[in-house]
Amino acid sequence: MIRKPDRRSFVKQTSIAGAGFWLAGGIAGAQEKKSALEGLRFAGVGVGGKGGSDIDQAGALGEVVGICDIDDNTLGKKGEKFTKAKKYNDFRKMLEEMGKDIDAVVIGTPDHTHAPAAAMAMRMGKHVYVQKPLTHTVKEARVLRELAVEKKVCTQMGNQGTAENGLREAVELIRAGVIGQVKEVHVWTNRPIWPQAPKVTTRPTGTHECPKHVHWDEFIGPSQMRPYAPGYHPFAWRGWWDFGTGALGDMACHTANMAFMALKLGHPTSVLSNCEKTNVETYPGWATVALQFPARDTMAPVTLNWYEGKKDNVLVHPPKELQAKVLAKGKDGKEEKLVASGSILVGDKGIIYSPNDYGASFRIYNLDGSAMEKPKVAQVLPRNGKGDGGMKSEWVEAIRKNDPSIAMSNFNYAGMLTEAILLGNVGMKMAGKKLEWDGPAFKFTNDSAAEQHLHFEYRKGYSL
Repeated sequence: MIRKPDRRSFVKQTSIAGAGFWLAGGIAGAQEKKSALEGLRFAGVGVGGKGGSDIDQAGALGEVVGICDIDDNTLGKKGEKFTKAKKYNDFRKMLEEMGKDIDAVVIGTPDHTHAPAAAMAMRMGKHVYVQKPLTHTVKEARVLRELAVEKKVCTQMGNQGTAENGLREAVELIRAGVIGQVKEVHVWTNRPIWPQAPKVTTRPTGTHECPKHVHWDEFIGPSQMRPYAPGYHPFAWRGWWDFGTGALGDMACHTANMAFMALKLGHPTSVLSNCEKTNVETYPGWATVALQFPARDTMAPVTLNWYEGKKDNVLVHPPKELQAKVLAKGKDGKEEKLVASGSILVGDKGIIYSPNDYGASFRIYNLDGSAMEKPKVAQVLPRNGKGDGGMKSEWVEAIRKNDPSIAMSNFNYAGMLTEAILLGNVGMKMAGKKLEWDGPAFKFTNDSAAEQHLHFEYRKGYSL
């Protein structure tokens, strides 16, 4: 029998901490300024690449008054669009000088700068939108999650599939019990697609002059200083431990999102990562991660399995026998290929396959691999369907209505998702060892040495 939860209970469950985290009226009276009700004033930190489209979308919903980037070329191009915005290379200076003129901040920097910029803005009472992954470290995710509550601000992480109707429909179907009790989840990506191990395992050698348009000290940010060299900026930073979060951090906030939300996952109880030999500079070229989660409400314990990269030049993927159940055969008898990134949820009544980076589309199968007709269940989540732009519109609506829950990837949810995912990277540092995790206490119970990888020491001048 398919359960049909009402919308109120569904939304309460979707927020990991339930009713106790976002208290009704929790931000009532907070920053009820004229600007917050009529015309929001945005500042952008990191305005190239994805950060560039993020501030464009936010700017369509208000006014962009400040932009910040470590690259003068990027800053200049964005300044041509937002001609009235003040330009900065250092987010700290921008926030210090313009604090009274900013209502909300959009952050799209390399991963290692997400948390320092977001924390500073939130402590000033600013609403924040941060690209995925929310943070560079597990500790940072915990701190931002707690800060959002303490400072009573509206937040959103940029995993845009959250705003897709397909993901929300899949969440409703899974929550309603269409595929039964889910005990295993498989999520994969073809990445890394950027330079990292095994081809790159050491820092660039030689002396390189930093281009005049690149502000290297500001790029390094909270990480420890290293000489400038090509191969870090732009867009090549993801594969370096000091700046990025590797393939797992880059993609799992997308591909694991639907399963994480639908299954009400919170703190895992253990993590086991296997990968090629690690080095101190770059992420491994392939890895698998197994995150175990306990029972939640009426839901069974579940293991979330992650697969990335190539081992012996072969993509690391879920088991072939599982793939066979969800890959359709054409008229010529040939089986379709597994998509570059996606997810499979296996229940005791059926299987859901999402051949999509964002969980925005899905197919349902019986356990024998035959197609299952999609049943009708109660709609309990609002429909958006605007993808990336919809993430900004729901965030702005949350700000204007003083209701953080309207933004479904608020830091209450996104912080927990990011924590769990980044524990996989901690596991890679301790490859082959199953680490027992006590989430509420924020510690490993069987290996305290692993805790050194939960955070890193910020360079002087930066704080969390």
